[in-house]
Amino acid sequence: MARNAPTIDSYGAGGFRLSGEWHAGSVLIVGDEARSWAVASLAELTPESLAPVFAAGRAEVEFLLLGVGKVNAMPPIAVRDSLRAMGMGLEFMATAEAAKLYNFLTAEGRRLAAALIAV
Repeated sequence: MARNAPTIDSYGAGGFRLSGEWHAGSVLIVGDEARSWAVASLAELTPESLAPVFAAGRAEVEFLLLGVGKVNAMPPIAVRDSLRAMGMGLEFMATAEAAKLYNFLTAEGRRLAAALIAV
């Protein structure tokens, strides 16, 4: 696992188990830190809601892994444009797939942030 990034042990029932600890609701993981994230649906996603990702900068985050909820859907254009302007990539998919992919990518040492909308 890269650095001390938390692992996603399980997801569903409205939250995530990260490194053995339950987190109700959506989560935002940047580097080694997981925090509650107030975004409950893709419609609520804004560049401002990703402020910790942008604050970390390109040196810490090469791309954002975005779990968009139960069904894959396109993130808002303002979010896509903001990430592009920062030189950060974006991978988006249903939250279940994003949660599974997260552990694999962090084990490879990838510099990513994960924004996961709870299902």
